Amino acid sequence: MTPQQKANLQRLGPFIALVLVAVGLSVMSPDFLTVNNLLNVMRQVSINALIAFGMTLVILLGGIDLSVGSILALSSVLTATLLQAGVAPMLATLLGILAGAAMGLFNGLVISKGKVAPFIATLATMTILRGLALVFSNGSPITGFDSELFSMLGGGYVAGLVPVPVVWMLILFAGFWFLLKKTVFGRHLYATGGNEEAARLSGVKVDRVKLWVYTASGAMSAMAGVVLTSRLNSAQPTAGTGYELDAIAAVVLGGTSLSGGRGWIFGTLIGALLIGVLNNGLNLLGVSSFYQQVIKGAVILLAVLLDRSNKK
Repeated sequence: MTPQQKANLQRLGPFIALVLVAVGLSVMSPDFLTVNNLLNVMRQVSINALIAFGMTLVILLGGIDLSVGSILALSSVLTATLLQAGVAPMLATLLGILAGAAMGLFNGLVISKGKVAPFIATLATMTILRGLALVFSNGSPITGFDSELFSMLGGGYVAGLVPVPVVWMLILFAGFWFLLKKTVFGRHLYATGGNEEAARLSGVKVDRVKLWVYTASGAMSAMAGVVLTSRLNSAQPTAGTGYELDAIAAVVLGGTSLSGGRGWIFGTLIGALLIGVLNNGLNLLGVSSFYQQVIKGAVILLAVLLDRSNKK
């Protein structure tokens, strides 16, 4: 096998794993391959996928963003508050996403200008933003929006069949694919993640790349928050807890290297689908949620070990 063929097989590994898991679950549970169940899986996956798309940029950069769950919660609370105040649904949604982008921009400023390690910076903002979400909502859910238009964002269907969140996921997947594969920014992102000093010496504005990447991550987290709030008709200040781990898992399972500079957005989509299919299948089989955590952790550990092996 040539090195190129081996590399292609490694890239297709997550997709092959997804197919094998889906085949296995369809044999063990006749309910798995039903249309309603598959659409339900896609709807559940869409939230994690939206966050993971932004996380892909961060990890390609060689960074990490632990604040995505807190950004989701605070953006949801802000959007819900605007809706209760009578702001038009689309304007409230846009302002909520912009608020998330601003939170991500703050992360980028702390990391690029303050020279703080991404892990420490986003760990701090994760705590700060979660606290602000609780303060802003007095620790209580915000409910009762009474807006059919807003409810469509997370609970509606296209052509009476495909959930709207799935459509958002596919549209944004296409947008991120184009960004990474066809734009100068995408090339600069890969270069910075591969070797930041070399990229800087080559004329890449590294700090600007970092700012845009963390801003995009914040915006995608806020978008996921808006979809979740619409679907539940409620904004929970505790929403998004642990979502950063699922997003990182989707990115790593998809083949993106934690050291930066190597990966692709299609792999992230497959990684998110793999996690969603595993969760759904284990639920259908009646596996305890405690064991589900063990299985998910083992899968993530295996993906990281394979990544280390590939680098060697």
